[in-house]
Amino acid sequence: MSGDRAFEGKVAVITGAASGLGRGIADRFGAAGCRLVLADVEEAALAQATAGLTDAGAEAAAVLTDVSDAASMDALAETVLELHGHVDLLFNNAGVGIQKPTAEMTTRDWDWVLGVNLWGVIHGLRVFLPHMLARDAGRIINTASSAGHVVVPLLAAYNASKHAVVAISETVRAELTHQASAVSITAFCPGMVRTRITSSERNRPESLRNSGEALPAKDAWDEKGARGRQEALEAQFGRAKQPAEAADILHDGLLEGRFYIWTDDIFVEPLRNRHAEIQRSIDDVRE
Repeated sequence: MSGDRAFEGKVAVITGAASGLGRGIADRFGAAGCRLVLADVEEAALAQATAGLTDAGAEAAAVLTDVSDAASMDALAETVLELHGHVDLLFNNAGVGIQKPTAEMTTRDWDWVLGVNLWGVIHGLRVFLPHMLARDAGRIINTASSAGHVVVPLLAAYNASKHAVVAISETVRAELTHQASAVSITAFCPGMVRTRITSSERNRPESLRNSGEALPAKDAWDEKGARGRQEALEAQFGRAKQPAEAADILHDGLLEGRFYIWTDDIFVEPLRNRHAEIQRSIDDVRE
């Protein structure tokens, strides 16, 4: 099947679909003819994204979803199965981040980041993988990030969650291979992408806010503020790709059947250095 038609009619579930990378994925795979189910915790943005995709000619349904909550993910799966009877593409994409020294991280900080980034993926696998296995069809795409392979200071919880997503993805791949299953999995490892993850605390639930920590003023999340935080990151790591660019790379990587899909070379040298250090330590043991 040609690249233009490979995804036509496929049912695609995308978490974190209301903005950023998730919206870019929704736009790209909607244009490819997928029947979209958009899941996000941000209600107004989710409604806007769904309307925009529908206006563009895509088939899209919205399901307000907290990926960190087991019952909410159960409800998402029930809705998808009621609407379509199955899922062909599962994009476990929702993510949040906190930039803070590890020594200052609270239990609530860890709970929030791991709840979305790690448990969101776990719940996605839990509610959809059994159905894929029963049909012996489907593909899971876990947004693992380049931070699943190297570390960035001040992002301990984010780094830990993404390393775990890489490990889970590799484990599932090994299991699928052992079972000779037609179900497949991809670890999507973007580098810098222009998303609103630097402003993700706008969606942090009150129950996971630190004691005495007030919700930042509304203008802290405005476009100017988000742009300033993004520019600071790009000054450190280099130019970021637009979500549409990253989604195009993901689309083409899935057509090629790749397990690891990278968006850029920002973290190539740190990754090589890490593996070289591991190899040297192995060589020391052998000696």
